[in-house]
Amino acid sequence: MPEEQANRGRTSSVILGAAFLMATSAVGPGFLTQTTVFTKQLLASFGFVILLSVVLDIFAQLNVWRVLTVSGKRGQDVANAAIPGSGYFLAFLVAAGGLVFNIGNIAGCGLGLNVLFGLPVEAGALISACVAIALFLFKEAGRAMDMFVKAVGLVMIGLIVYVVFASRPPLAEAAFRSVWPETIDVRAVVTLVGGTVGGYITFAGAHRLIDAGIHGRDALREVNRSAVTGILLTAVIRFLLFLAAFGVVALGMAIDDSNPPASVFRNAAGEVGYMIFGVVMWSAAITSVVGAAYTSVSFLKTLHEKAGRRPNVLIIGFIAVSTLIFMFIGRPVAVLVWAGTINGFILPVGLALVLIASRNRKVVGDYVHSPLLQAAGWMVVLVMLAFSIQTVFPIF
Repeated sequence: MPEEQANRGRTSSVILGAAFLMATSAVGPGFLTQTTVFTKQLLASFGFVILLSVVLDIFAQLNVWRVLTVSGKRGQDVANAAIPGSGYFLAFLVAAGGLVFNIGNIAGCGLGLNVLFGLPVEAGALISACVAIALFLFKEAGRAMDMFVKAVGLVMIGLIVYVVFASRPPLAEAAFRSVWPETIDVRAVVTLVGGTVGGYITFAGAHRLIDAGIHGRDALREVNRSAVTGILLTAVIRFLLFLAAFGVVALGMAIDDSNPPASVFRNAAGEVGYMIFGVVMWSAAITSVVGAAYTSVSFLKTLHEKAGRRPNVLIIGFIAVSTLIFMFIGRPVAVLVWAGTINGFILPVGLALVLIASRNRKVVGDYVHSPLLQAAGWMVVLVMLAFSIQTVFPIF
């Protein structure tokens, strides 16, 4: 009995850890920047964009997490089973997108420590990379990662709540425009969905569950709970940041385009707010570094025998390469916003491959994937593909 309770406790911890891994992977420096930039542009109507993105996010995640965990296979293996060779293409897209994001994540770590301690951004980035690498030196790196992302995620949410109270946003207007917007920005939808469940983030939680041995039809209830919890955590953080930024804009305060989220925190709560921004930025960035590296490398595990034997070495190498690239090129705000848009293109490709695989008996056995979920998944594929094309080629 005690052993059974211990196993149940470990399973619950992994399920919550997977949700936090997905959520904190999404909430990086780009997430903070995108939310502030689009709130400045769309004002209260940005709330509607967030709601729409949450609906698309949930449909995308439930399809991906259910099919992968039922099969017990990672995204690249499911894709290869659906269309031979497509898994290699998907792995390349995810790893490339993860690397782009991780360069921004490393830079965000440096910026956070610069605000808190006055360290040069490059030095802060290097220190933070060492912290992330240290997690994967533990024998049970998975458990260490779960504990880390949960603790840091809760701290981040608590601090953002404080800033929302300090900014005093017009809640009635925000609520009304969240269901009746004055304007809808297609690029904002693509960027939010791409930044929340695009690229590597789509697969982060599901791969963590599979690595922890939580898969098969018996685990579907826990998988659903973990996926929805991850999306709702991300949505809560996004709405809190939106409200904080909207409160600042509604008061007529200026948002500095060179560092939009920092100016929101400072305008809302003065120098204390600026220090809180430093903690939030570092927290968001370091958890995203961990999530991007872990998930990107998980796509290589079954594509090459050696990668599967020593994944932690590859994860450490991925973090090191991201840090070195940042040292040479830096991180402009525009790159972070476009990173979400780029990952928005990866989502319809990855989700379409998973949906095709969901009807393949070699992948899912006798499991029958919900027709409603499948229809909703294809809707997300079409909407995101159309929105992504519209973003890049606005004449269509």
